Amino acid sequence: MKVAVVGMGVAGAYLLNRLSSEHQAEGFEMKAEKNWYTVCAWGTSEPFISDLVRQAGFRFEDYVLHRGKKMVVDLGDEQLEINLRGLVTYDKHRLTHDMLEGKKVHWGEQVKAVNGNFEGFDLVVDATGLHRSLLPKLSEDLVVPSLEYQVKSKELPYDDFVIRPYPGLTGYWWYFPLGDGTAHVGAGDLKGRYRLELDEFVKKYNCEVVRKIGRPVRVTPPRLCEPFFDGKVVGVGESIGTVFPMLGEGIIPSMQCVNLFVEHLGDPEGYRRAVLEKFAVYGKVYEFIKAKVEDRFSLLRMWPTLLSIFWYMRSNERRYGLETRLTDFYKIATRL
Repeated sequence: MKVAVVGMGVAGAYLLNRLSSEHQAEGFEMKAEKNWYTVCAWGTSEPFISDLVRQAGFRFEDYVLHRGKKMVVDLGDEQLEINLRGLVTYDKHRLTHDMLEGKKVHWGEQVKAVNGNFEGFDLVVDATGLHRSLLPKLSEDLVVPSLEYQVKSKELPYDDFVIRPYPGLTGYWWYFPLGDGTAHVGAGDLKGRYRLELDEFVKKYNCEVVRKIGRPVRVTPPRLCEPFFDGKVVGVGESIGTVFPMLGEGIIPSMQCVNLFVEHLGDPEGYRRAVLEKFAVYGKVYEFIKAKVEDRFSLLRMWPTLLSIFWYMRSNERRYGLETRLTDFYKIATRL
C-alpha cells in the first residue's frame, strides 16, 4: 500500500516509522525544513511513552531533559504538591526530527486538498492537527488559544513543574523545566488572559526568550470530530481530537492513535470503533470542562462524571506520570 502522510508533527513522524516496510510511505509538510519546529511544552510520562517510542526504533531515555519529582498546582489560596511518577520533559523536537531521518518527506508542500499531489497513493493520512487540512471542518469545535516561551535565565524561580489553573478551568499557566537554566513558560486560556503574564515573568527573572510559539489546542473529543474519513483521506492524532482535554496533552494520545491506525490498516470501520472506545473518557472530560467554562457546573449533577474521570486517571497513573489523589482532584474541580 502506498500511503501519503500529511503533517510532520508527532503523529505524522511516528506513523512514518510505524508503517512496516511492506508499505510505501511519504511525508508532506507545509513548512520548509529550515522553518519546521515542533511545539508544546515537551512534558510526558517516561514509563509509558518509552514503550511507544521503542516501537518506532528509538530509546526515549536518550531524549530526556528533566525528570520531575513534584508538581506544584497553584490554586491561589493554596498550593497542592503532586508526587510525580515519571513525568519528564524531553527534547520533542530532536526526537521528532530523528524519526524523520531517512524518510521521504516533501518539505514546503501547501496541501489543502486531495489533488494531483496524491495521484497513485492508496491512502492519504491527515495528521495536520488543529488545521485538519484535508478532512471536513467540524460543526462543533473547541480550541484553546495558547502561547509558549522557551526561556533561558540564571534566575529561574522553580526547579520543577508548576501549573496554575485559571478560574473556571478555562485553561492554565505552566512552567516546565528543560534543564541547564532553560524552561518552557506558557499558558492556554479561552479568555486570552496570559500574554501580559508571560511578559512579566520574562522581565522579572531576566529571561532571554529563545523562542515564542503561539498555537491553539483542540480539546474537542473524538466523538465530536467525526468524520474520521473523507474518501481516501483518514485522520490521526489531534486532527480527530486525541488531546486529553483537562491537560491539553496530545503527545501520547497521538502515538496511541497511530498504533490503532496501523493495527486496523485496511479496516476503516474497525479503526473508527477502536478510536471511539480508546478515547471515550475524553468526552466526559470535555463535558465537565464545558460545564465549568459556561458556568453551569453542578457538583451534584456531575459527581458521577467526575468520579469516573478520577478513577480513570487513578488507574492510569503510569500513563500520566503523576499521583492522583481524590482530595486534590476535588479541590481543582470545585474551587476554580
